[in-house]
Amino acid sequence: MLSSSIRRSLLDAGSVLPPSYLLPCYARFINTVSPTTGPGQTSEPLLDSGVHIAPNFRSSKFQSNPRQIASPAAKSTQTTSIAPARSTHPISDSVKELLPLLRAQKPHFITAHLHDRPYLVTEGDIIRLPFFMHGVSPGDVLRLNRASALGSRDYTLKAGVVDHHLWNGKTRRKHGFLDERLFACRAVVLGTESEPMRFKEKTKRRQRRVKTVRSKHRYTILKIHEVAVRSLDEIDGIDGE
Repeated sequence: MLSSSIRRSLLDAGSVLPPSYLLPCYARFINTVSPTTGPGQTSEPLLDSGVHIAPNFRSSKFQSNPRQIASPAAKSTQTTSIAPARSTHPISDSVKELLPLLRAQKPHFITAHLHDRPYLVTEGDIIRLPFFMHGVSPGDVLRLNRASALGSRDYTLKAGVVDHHLWNGKTRRKHGFLDERLFACRAVVLGTESEPMRFKEKTKRRQRRVKTVRSKHRYTILKIHEVAVRSLDEIDGIDGE
C-alpha cells in the first residue's frame, strides 16, 4: 500500500515534492540551533533564565589596583628606617645627684649583655664571643646598649629586677637594664678565630659502620673601644632630639 501511494504521487503531474530541509530528519537540527540575537531582541524571561556576564566584569577583574601593585621604581625608592628604642621616662633625682661623682672617677667598668650573656669589661678589654656573629666585618663599630651594671672603684650603678612572665603563666624575676642614655659603650670587631679541627666517631649498636664527624667552629673577637658615663648636659641634649 505504501509503495502504490508513492508511485501514484510520483506519477501525478500536479503534485510537487516538499523541500529537503522540511523533512523530519533535518527539522530537529534546525530547531536546536538558536539564532544570534542581542539583549534588546531577547525576551525578559529568557534573559533571567541564563547566566550573563556584566559588560564591565572583565575590565573590573583584570584592572590593576594602584594601591596593591607598585612599580619597581617606586619600591626601590622607598626606604624603611627603624629608630632605636629610647627610654622616655625621666631620670630620678638620686641618679642625677650621684652621676657626676661616678663620671669623675675613672676608669669605669660595665656589665654588658650580648644575647642575654653578661660580660664584665672595661676599656681596652678583648672579648671572644662563644658564637660567630653574622653580618659584621673587621673594623665595624658596635654600640652595646644593654647593661645591668656600671661603676668605678667607689660607685656602682645597678639596674633593678623585673618580673619576666613565662608562657605557662608563671613569673620569673630577671635582671633589668640601665637606661641607655646614661652611658656609651662601643666595641670594635677585630675578626674571627677558628678552633682546631675536632673529630668525633659515631656508631650504632649492632653495626660495624663508623661515621666520622668533623667540626671547626668560628668565634667573633671584639675589643671594647669606649666605656664612658655621660654628663647631665649630654643626657638633656639626647632628650631634646
